[in-house]
Amino acid sequence: MKRSKKSIIYLFIVLLCLSGWPSTSSAAGSVSAHSAILMEQKSGRVLYAKNADQVSRIASITKIMTAILAIESGKINKTVTVSHSAVGVEGSSVYLVEGEKIKLKDLVYGLMLRSGNDAAVAIAEAVGGSEDGFVYLMNKKAEEIGMTNTTFQNPHGLDDHENHRSTAHDMALLMRYAMNNKIFKEISGTKVYRMKHPEEKWDRVWKNKNKLLTTLYAYCTGGKTGYTKLAKRTLVTTATKDGMDLIAVTINAPDDWNDHISMYENAFDKYDMTSLAAKGELADIKDSFYKDQLYIKRNVVYPLTKKEQSSVEVKTTLIQPKKQWKETGEVPNVVGKLDIYRSGETIDSVPIYFEKQSEQQKGFFDKVKRLMLIQSGAKTDG
Repeated sequence: MKRSKKSIIYLFIVLLCLSGWPSTSSAAGSVSAHSAILMEQKSGRVLYAKNADQVSRIASITKIMTAILAIESGKINKTVTVSHSAVGVEGSSVYLVEGEKIKLKDLVYGLMLRSGNDAAVAIAEAVGGSEDGFVYLMNKKAEEIGMTNTTFQNPHGLDDHENHRSTAHDMALLMRYAMNNKIFKEISGTKVYRMKHPEEKWDRVWKNKNKLLTTLYAYCTGGKTGYTKLAKRTLVTTATKDGMDLIAVTINAPDDWNDHISMYENAFDKYDMTSLAAKGELADIKDSFYKDQLYIKRNVVYPLTKKEQSSVEVKTTLIQPKKQWKETGEVPNVVGKLDIYRSGETIDSVPIYFEKQSEQQKGFFDKVKRLMLIQSGAKTDG
C-alpha cells in the first residue's frame, strides 16, 4: 500500500515537471487547430508550428490573396461595374446590385470585412478580366512569394474546386507579404466601414467579422476569417505588442479565437525583439581602407528568448581592398556582408555598403592630386 502511494506521488511529480518543460511547441496542448503556425513578421521566424505544411482546404482566407492583387493592380481607386455573375455567387455576400458602379477599393473593404463572395468575383473580373484570368494571377503571385504548397482555383475559397488548397505556413507567408502594403494593412485593421448604397437611402455599414480585432484581443491589428463545410473554421490574424509583430494562422480549428490568443500570449511572454545590428555606420572596423567608410541600410532585429540571446554571434566578412580601388577611388557599392548566427545557424545576412565620395569631395581630391603631380614635375596631360 505504501509503495503504491509512493508510485502515485512520483508519477505526479514527473508529470508536473514535464508540464513546465520548455519547448518550441509548448502551446500545442492549447491549440485546437488541425494545422497552425505563429510567425514573427519582420524576420519570418516561426515561433510555433503544428502540421504547418499539411495541404488543406482554406475557405475565405483565400481572400487575402484576392485583396492584395486588387491593391497592387493600380486600379484600386477606379470604378467598376458589377456583373450578373458576381451578384449570383453563393455564400457570404455584401449584397452588391447588378450593374452598380463601385470603387474597387470599396469592394476590397467588403471582401475583407464581410467576406463577400460577390465582391471577390467582382474584383476578379475587374483585375483579371475574368475569374480564370484572375486565378492565373493568384497562382503567379503565390509562386513569387514562395508559397510552394498552394494552388488557387477561385478568388473566394468556396468548396467548388477540389484542388483549391494551401497550408498554414504558406498562408503566413502570404500575410507577411500583404502586411508590408500600407493600404492592405489599413483595410485589414478596419473595424467598421461605411459607404453609400446605390439604390437605398441608407448607407452600407460593414462591421469586421474578425472578433479578435473588434472585441476579443486588444493587440490584434487585422486578419481574415473563413469557413466552409469542408474546410471548417480557418483564420489568419496579426497582433503587435512591444515592437513585436506576429502572424497567426489556424486551419480546421474549432476554437480558433482562443487558439490565436494562446499562441500570441505565449510568444509575447517568451520572446523579445532583440537588436543585433543598428542601421548606419559600422564601428570597430580595423582595416585602414574601410575604417569609418562602411554602413548597413537597415536595423537587424530578431525575436529571441533570454536564453537564446547568449547564443547569437555577429560576423563581418569584407572583400580584400584592391590596389586600383585605392588609386582611382572607384569602390563597389557592396563590399561585404554582416552575418548573424544563432547556435551556428544563419538567421540573417545584411549587405555592407561602402560610403561613396560625393562629387564635391571627388573634385577636391582631384585638384589635390593634380597639384601634387605638378609639384613633382609630372605631365598632367597628353
